Amino acid sequence: MNTIVNVFKSLSDKTRIRIIHLLLKTGRELCICEIMDSLRLAQYNISKHIRELKIAGLVKERREGRFVFYSAIPQKDQFLKQAVISIISIPEKYFLSDKKRLKKRLCLRKNGKITVGMVKRKC
Repeated sequence: MNTIVNVFKSLSDKTRIRIIHLLLKTGRELCICEIMDSLRLAQYNISKHIRELKIAGLVKERREGRFVFYSAIPQKDQFLKQAVISIISIPEKYFLSDKKRLKKRLCLRKNGKITVGMVKRKC
């Protein structure tokens, strides 16, 4: 029952839905700096929200040097699969700005690797 409560708790916040939606729709690992720039939120806020998504079993992290990468966890549990399907089925119009900023941010990668942390310039 704790898993169910944690999932509903983690998905009861707009920012967490935005984060997990980005991770699910891109289908790739994102550096916290890329998430920060895409959502236009401070690192502290992103970290706090990702922590809740990790507790719920929806997100995992991987460290590479000074960068921390996050990705959605492929779900085997039927309840978690349905939660993920619910997130994916939210109309795209709610996420257009986030996705647009993420696309611009990802063009800063060199050969698929992060080269800079948080930036405010456009590419």
